[in-house]
Amino acid sequence: MSDMTIIGRAERVALPDLELRQVPAKVDTGADLSSIWVSQADMKTDGLHCVFFADGSPYYSGKVHIFKKSQVEVTRVSNSFGDKEIRYRVKLRLKVKGRLIHGSFTLADRSSKLYPILIGSRLLRGKFLVDVRKGSPLKQEEKKRRQRLIEDLEDIKKGDSV
Repeated sequence: MSDMTIIGRAERVALPDLELRQVPAKVDTGADLSSIWVSQADMKTDGLHCVFFADGSPYYSGKVHIFKKSQVEVTRVSNSFGDKEIRYRVKLRLKVKGRLIHGSFTLADRSSKLYPILIGSRLLRGKFLVDVRKGSPLKQEEKKRRQRLIEDLEDIKKGDSV
């Protein structure tokens, strides 16, 4: 227990392999796997070519990262609705609360998500304890999304389409 680091429901993380710092990540103990936003992922003869994040994201560089075929796995992921999809999975180094770890991430289009990285329970297990009162969530952005949802629900009640 003493080697466990306490983190919150959202944290700013560094990705040394991508030369990025202060990227917001959502901590989700209900998710098995971790995932990271990619806008492009193409398997070619020399390996998987990936572009992390997308144009317009503050973390987007446009740089193509290449993973050798031996560094890439294919996995099936189920979401909370039971829908299944096939995704690539790669290992990346992740720095959370000063602790550098190696983690496995599925590559997904997270453009509609507030947090470009999701940290799941496999990555957390044995390394981190989650205290939802702590961390650095995107409070203003979360508040705006919550307000839009309330407005959409009110429109539905009135009979307006969303």
